[in-house]
Amino acid sequence: MGMSYEGSCHCGAVTFEVAEDRPSEAISCNCSHCRRKGFLLTFVPALSFSLTSGSEELVDYTFYKHRLRHRVCRTCGVQCFAEGTSPNGTETRAVNLRCVPAIDLDALAIDRVNGADF
Repeated sequence: MGMSYEGSCHCGAVTFEVAEDRPSEAISCNCSHCRRKGFLLTFVPALSFSLTSGSEELVDYTFYKHRLRHRVCRTCGVQCFAEGTSPNGTETRAVNLRCVPAIDLDALAIDRVNGADF
């Protein structure tokens, strides 16, 4: 296995680790939610994602078809990740790469997704 990477919400109450190599690309979606929050996302298998602290600080937000459970820190309001299921049925996590300080966001190749038309 390659390197892993870590991230957190703004106040540091919620922390996580992903046992995957750092991504070189990210998804930028223009749906009403992602556009307003400015997410840069990567999707990883749930088994590669570990919530290392702050489970008691998380509140849930769902909308539209409720396919993703958006997890938000109740203290600072930052959403580090969402929980869901990929089209092939695998449990997945959508990681907000803006919450991962070790990733150079300007170096990411951006895949623009037209989520507004979903």
